[in-house]
Amino acid sequence: MHKIKSMITFEALDLSNQLQYAIDDLGFVNPTPIQVQSFPVVRSGKDVVGIAQTGTGKTFAYMLPILRELKFIKTRHPRVLVLVPTRELVLQVVDEIEKLSKYLNFRVLGVYGGANINTQKQSIAQGQDIIVATPGRLYDLGVSNVLKLKTIQKLVIDEVDVMLDLGFRFQLLNIFDLLPVRRQNIMFSATMTKDVDALILDFFKKPEKISVAVSGTPLDNIVQESFNVPNFFTKVNLLNHFLKDKETFHKVLIFVAFKRTADLLFKHLDEVFESETCVIHSNKTQNYRIRSIRQFDEGKNRILVATDVMARGLDFDKISHVINFDTPDFPENYMHRIGRTGRAEKEGKSILFSTKDEQASKAAIETLMDFKIPLLDLPETVEISTLLTEDERPKEDQGISKNRTVLEHVPGPAFHEKSEKNSKVNLGGSYRREIAKKYKKPKTRGDKNYNKRNKKK
Repeated sequence: MHKIKSMITFEALDLSNQLQYAIDDLGFVNPTPIQVQSFPVVRSGKDVVGIAQTGTGKTFAYMLPILRELKFIKTRHPRVLVLVPTRELVLQVVDEIEKLSKYLNFRVLGVYGGANINTQKQSIAQGQDIIVATPGRLYDLGVSNVLKLKTIQKLVIDEVDVMLDLGFRFQLLNIFDLLPVRRQNIMFSATMTKDVDALILDFFKKPEKISVAVSGTPLDNIVQESFNVPNFFTKVNLLNHFLKDKETFHKVLIFVAFKRTADLLFKHLDEVFESETCVIHSNKTQNYRIRSIRQFDEGKNRILVATDVMARGLDFDKISHVINFDTPDFPENYMHRIGRTGRAEKEGKSILFSTKDEQASKAAIETLMDFKIPLLDLPETVEISTLLTEDERPKEDQGISKNRTVLEHVPGPAFHEKSEKNSKVNLGGSYRREIAKKYKKPKTRGDKNYNKRNKKK
């Protein structure tokens, strides 16, 4: 396990001139701890497992040493493959690589589902050096022989914990079959789970482990607060109370657990903060999601409502607040959520809403972090709503149509006697032949010459 080194500059990392120029253009001076630790290990060609929170500069941590060692050769087939879990991340990683390879002559292509596969095939046929892809689309291209994967020298699997959460394990195993045995494996994950560990044991050769900031430790520059809130609509009232202060809450990322919650919340926010709000989750079209992310990142929309899976891995600048509209079941997810603010040494703020049913999840978060999130009283101006959502209503009230009485909903018997005509009796083979004779198609159907053929000459 490597120890964190003292703060050094990018110039001390032995970058090529072209990479250094690109770094200078981006205005970066000091690499992050994960970048410092990863550079010599990835460059050495060993298998690497990196454990680091999102937002610590993981993309540069693996791409800087890869680009440093990648030689320019005229070939049509790719030599570097980067796998990420979502389409949005493909676009982001491609953008990062293009920034880094500004003065290098490497071709980079992002491939993902939901876009025209024939267009992607044409781009591949023109020749690429680096492919960034989601597992599903990559496998489709690999199997169709359009994309030759036997030339891959370096495989990067980023956000591998999310990938396994999304059920991509089998796609990954199928992709491994298409890749050459001799390759460098580089994997980055925010958390270590049993599934991630099993993947390392099966496919990595004596990997070097690099770890920065244990998954449970809160980031020092994030101020955390929490509120106990009775129900959904009181949460909406509290949220509206905060969001009215546009100067303080100038760029707000709101996390929700479910797609239907995201849509319901967006509907209520859009009524109050029209054209300031956007939403992303997996049921939205790809173009809609890309547009929402771009508008939020550029500051055209001040508020973004997102589900966990969609926003994991996405990197946004200058987020003032992360609001956890609900308390996540997995405490690690809370860490990922709050890690979206407090970037680049700036102070960020995280606010957690918890109902009575969510208190156990909140306690698990506090145990993981070994930190008690300060609990604040609800502001006096916030109205406590008595209105309940369908999920919050007592179970006996759910599913009863407003147009029916409770009595009409009393279920009848599950079974009933069959009517005489529907009761089946096995009448044996002769019966079957009789029925066949009665109902089968006549031999002459469609035969226009039947009568002619049988006429006596």
